[in-house]
Amino acid sequence: MAQDDPVSEDDDRSTKWAQDRTDWAEDRTIMALERTFAGWIRTAFAAIAIGIGFRALFGAFEPPWLARAIATVFIALAIVFAIGAERRASKAFHRLSSHAVDSPRLPNIRLIAWSISAGAALLIVALWLLNGDTAAASANG
Repeated sequence: MAQDDPVSEDDDRSTKWAQDRTDWAEDRTIMALERTFAGWIRTAFAAIAIGIGFRALFGAFEPPWLARAIATVFIALAIVFAIGAERRASKAFHRLSSHAVDSPRLPNIRLIAWSISAGAALLIVALWLLNGDTAAASANG
């Protein structure tokens, strides 16, 4: 029977190589997840920049609240991107185990995502509370 056959040295070596390739693939996946998380964070920062840029470029837009509303949408998207990236990365990192690479610490990933989200939320509040339209009108009048 097959299970009674002695294990040859070639079988052991082949099994070790197969396990090593699997470990390396898992390590490559961890590094790809890190790059993907970084890409989503860059996208969040880009959405913040678009929101601020839109508000700055169209500050004298009529009606004045419309420029703020459009900027708010882009900055709110940044919050969605950051939190979504953190959730996806956390789930994926829980499923994988690193072998030869250092896996990122999940509290650091959460800190990054939530810090960006908090900053974006504060920016939204500042957009609506700062009295930029009145200051612009008094400077022109």
